[in-house]
Amino acid sequence: MTTTTRESLADAGLSGIQKALILVTVSTCTMLYALTATVINVALPQLQGALSATPDQIAWVVTLNVVATAVVTPMTGWLVAAMGQRWLMLWSVAGFAVTSLFCATALTLESLLLWRVGQGIFGAPIVPLSQAILLAAYPGKDRAMAQGLFGMAVVIGPAVAPTLGGYLAEAYDWRWIFYLIVPFCVAAFLLSLAFVREGGRDPSVRLDWTGFLALSVTIVCLQLMVDRGERLGWIDSGEFIVYACAAALFFYVFLAHTATASAPFLNPTLFTDRNYSVGLVLVFVYGMLNFTPITLLPPLLQTLKGYPDSLIGLLLGMRGIGMVIGFFLASRMGGFDPRLSFTLGMVLTGVSGIMLATFEFNMPPSLITVACVIQGIGSGVMWVPLTVITFATLPPRWLPEGASIFHLLRNFGSSLFISVSFMVVIRSASVSYAGLVEQLTPLNETLRLAFVTGAWTLDHTPGLAHLSAEAHRQGMMVGYANAFVLYAAVCFATLPLMLLVRGRRADTGAQPK
Repeated sequence: MTTTTRESLADAGLSGIQKALILVTVSTCTMLYALTATVINVALPQLQGALSATPDQIAWVVTLNVVATAVVTPMTGWLVAAMGQRWLMLWSVAGFAVTSLFCATALTLESLLLWRVGQGIFGAPIVPLSQAILLAAYPGKDRAMAQGLFGMAVVIGPAVAPTLGGYLAEAYDWRWIFYLIVPFCVAAFLLSLAFVREGGRDPSVRLDWTGFLALSVTIVCLQLMVDRGERLGWIDSGEFIVYACAAALFFYVFLAHTATASAPFLNPTLFTDRNYSVGLVLVFVYGMLNFTPITLLPPLLQTLKGYPDSLIGLLLGMRGIGMVIGFFLASRMGGFDPRLSFTLGMVLTGVSGIMLATFEFNMPPSLITVACVIQGIGSGVMWVPLTVITFATLPPRWLPEGASIFHLLRNFGSSLFISVSFMVVIRSASVSYAGLVEQLTPLNETLRLAFVTGAWTLDHTPGLAHLSAEAHRQGMMVGYANAFVLYAAVCFATLPLMLLVRGRRADTGAQPK
C-alpha cells in the first residue's frame, strides 16, 4: 500500500460528534467477532453430544474459526486498497451474517466447521480495520481514552452473550446462539452504511501472493501439528512429520521472500520500531490468555461438575463484567505509565489462573465467579496499555499494516494456545488415569472398606465401571488443573518483557526506529 493511500485513511479534522459516531460504529462491528468468540463456548458440551464429537474434535469449532481469521487478517491492508474501507466493512459484516445463519442450520460437524471457517474469513478484516479507523480518528492524547471506551463497548456484548446464549441453548438448542448474532449484524451493517467513510482505495496496489500463501500454509501446518499431535503420536506419526516439515519449509520461504522482494506481503520496516516489535510479542501472549479460559471452563463445568448451560453462561458472563470493569479502569489510567498498567493486568490474570488451577470438585460457583471476574479485569486492564505501547511510535501511514499484523498474532496466539491447553488436559488426564488404576487392585486394602468404596467395587462389572469412571473423572480434573498452571506460568513469564519497552511516548509521526 502506498504512503498516500495509508495517509488517506486518517480522519483528520473530524468534529467531536463525528468521532463519537465512528467510535460507536467500529465498536459495534468489532463486537461481532468478540460476540461469536464467547457465545459459542457456552454450547460446546451440547455441541459435543449433538454432533457425536470427542472433546478434542469439538475444540475445532473454536480453533478453525480462529485459524481462518488469523490467515485472512494480514490481507486487510490489501483488501482496503482493493475495495476501500467502507465497502470492505459492508461486505465483511454481510458475509459474517450469512455464514452465521448457515452455522445455525448445520446438520453435521463437518458442515458446522465449514461455516465457522466462513465466519473467520469474513470476520477477519473487521477488527484490524475498525482499530485502524479508530486510531486515525483519535490521534495523540485522546487515543487511550478512545481505546478504553472502545474496549468497554466491545465487551458489553460478550459479557451478556454467554448468559443469554446459555439460557437459549438450554431452553431450545445450540442453534439459537448463532441466530442471536444476526440482529447485531444488521445493526453493524446499518451503522457502517451511515458512518464509515470512503477511503484507502488504490487499485494499483497488488497483493504479494507468494508471501501470503507461504505465511498461510505455515500457520495452518503449525495449527494442525498442535491439534492432531496428541492423537497421531507426535514424531511417531508420518502425518505429523509432514506438517512439521511443511511449516518449516514455507516459513523459510516466507522469510526469504520478505527479505528479498521489493514489495513484500508484510513490510519488514515495521519491525525496526522496538515498541511495536515488543508489542507484537505481548499481543501474541494476550491472545493466548484471552480466550483459553472460556474454552476450557464449559467442558470442565458441565462434564465434571454437571452444571447446566444457563449456569455456565452466567459464570462466563461474570468474566465479561470483569472486562467492562477492567476497560473502565484502563480508560481512567490513561495518564499512567502503560508498562505499569500492563503489568497490573498481567498479574491479575496470572492470579486468576492460579485460582482456577487449585479448584476441586466441591468448589462452589461463587469461587468460580471471583476467578472469572479477576481474569476479566486483568484482560481489560491490559488491552489499552498494550495498544498504547504497540502503536505509540508507529506513524499513521503504517496503521493498516501494523494493525493487521497485530491482530494476526493475537488470533494465532489464541488458536495455538487453545490447542496446547487441550493437549495438556488430554495428556495429563491419561497419565493421571494410568497412575490411579495401578492402585485399583484386590491387594489394596482400602477398597475392602464399604464406607470408602460405596458403589465402587472390584467384585462385579457395574462396580468396576463406576470405579473406572471415577478414576477418569479425577484424571480429567488433574488435566484441567495442569492446563491452568501453564496458563498462570505464561502470565508471569511475560512480565520481564516490560523492561524492553521505551518509557517515553514518542511522537506518532516519528519514523520507525
